[in-house]
Amino acid sequence: MRIKLPNKLNSSLKALKYKFLPRTLFFRTMLLIFVPLMVVQVVSIFAFFDSSWSKVGRRLSDNLVSDMSFIVALSEKYPEEIASLRVIASQKLDIDFTYYPDGEINIDREPYTNKIVTGFLEGSLAKYFPNKISSIHLNRGSKEWHDLTVLIDANEGAYKFSTSSKNIFSTSTFGFVAWMIGSGLLLFVVAALFLRVQVRSIAQLAQSAEDFGKGIDNKDFKPYGSSEVRRAGIAFIKMKERLQRQMSERTQMLAGVSHDLRTPLTRMKLQLAMIPDSEDKVDFISDISEMEKMLDGYLSFVSGEGGEPSTFIDVNETILSIINKFRNTKAMIRYATNDQVSAIQGREQALKRALTNIISNAFTYGKTVSVSLESNNRKMEIKVDDDGPGIPAGKRDEVFKAFYRLEGSRNKETGGVGLGLSIAKDVITSHGGKIELLDSPLGGLRVLISIPL
Repeated sequence: MRIKLPNKLNSSLKALKYKFLPRTLFFRTMLLIFVPLMVVQVVSIFAFFDSSWSKVGRRLSDNLVSDMSFIVALSEKYPEEIASLRVIASQKLDIDFTYYPDGEINIDREPYTNKIVTGFLEGSLAKYFPNKISSIHLNRGSKEWHDLTVLIDANEGAYKFSTSSKNIFSTSTFGFVAWMIGSGLLLFVVAALFLRVQVRSIAQLAQSAEDFGKGIDNKDFKPYGSSEVRRAGIAFIKMKERLQRQMSERTQMLAGVSHDLRTPLTRMKLQLAMIPDSEDKVDFISDISEMEKMLDGYLSFVSGEGGEPSTFIDVNETILSIINKFRNTKAMIRYATNDQVSAIQGREQALKRALTNIISNAFTYGKTVSVSLESNNRKMEIKVDDDGPGIPAGKRDEVFKAFYRLEGSRNKETGGVGLGLSIAKDVITSHGGKIELLDSPLGGLRVLISIPL
């Protein structure tokens, strides 16, 4: 069941999700682990502080101040036994005290208070000595056992009590917090290491699929990880084998069809050579040549150069070799490159055929042709501009369809068979790139090719 939210609220939630939510599977899963873990840790610590730590702290402080109240009461009742009472208090209660009849007490070091340690003690002093002035001094950095001093101004004189802060504060609190944080960090690290292995297997599966789409056969890929990831990897390998087998069978079939069709065309050309020259003979030879041209275009489009292995290609050298073929034409040629990274991995002949189709179209319809190659660490861009008639914006998507021509006839004088841009798009897409038709600064058509590196 899906709850339908108002469109504005739904758009706001999507914007927040895309802005703040991690995009990778690893960090999203770690967020699912980290957030509940932190909530459990914080709730546990606060629950401990609210129940166990506060109760223990109040109980310890009440016990200590109760002993002090008992000592003050005995001292006031039996002032002649203060010396004996000091010995008993030191041995039995772990409290040293000094009585000052004149009420003047000197502290030999600068004290300070810590609310975490002495917070409950203040409440206990107010509870047991409501009508007396009291103060607490915690000796910072003291190595002495009695680092806690409590001053009480009684009815007759003043009392100075010295004891250990451990009598009012349990250090197990920090141990519990350290244990909770340490165990949480350990669990987080173990989860991160385990999840990294699982995500790596998915990433390798995605990379292998992307390589296969570009024509790179990654034979080193082996499924591993969870059972679901292994099943996906095995299914991908089987799918790749089926596709490769189908492509191989199709290529063999097309090779046979090509041979069967070329043989009668060759015989027809030989028979025409023996016929006396005439106007009908010239037209017939022209029709046979057009049939051969159409056959080559069909086979190139259907086969898609699928059997060509993937290698590293210097695109700069490829473009220069294509442009050099048109140096003797009447068109003006301009080529520019930024001399950055120009090598990509792909099928050299297929990419050269695609670029040849695009540059050839520019020379066919324009008198000025400009070709530029720009690249950085992320992508490579090839721009082919001409000053020809261009293509209307409404038909720029249509020209990539197979056998589509702006000029409706099949006359070879007005263009090819309508497969040049279809082949180019198929090749560029198989390399992970995209091809766009735009308005050229020269006034004609711009073909923009983007290939990721």
